[in-house]
Amino acid sequence: MSKQLTRTQAIDIAEGTIEAENDEQYIQAWQYLIDTGLAWTLQGFFGRTASAMIQNGLCYYPTVKPKKKPVNTGGQTPQTPEEE
Repeated sequence: MSKQLTRTQAIDIAEGTIEAENDEQYIQAWQYLIDTGLAWTLQGFFGRTASAMIQNGLCYYPTVKPKKKPVNTGGQTPQTPEEE
């Protein structure tokens, strides 16, 4: 089992600034960038490469969906189901 990468390590490995210890760590770095959404917010190279890795079956889309934004209630406390 490989160790957990930090954000900086994942970016550096994906970009080639530092060399991955093995293929598994390289893929782990890309999966980290995909799971955290960083792949889609960094330079275009990251998003394009992440998409290609998903299409080639090396990585996958995150299985956990991002949390929903809270509904804007205009400053009012939302009603509970019992109050409706």
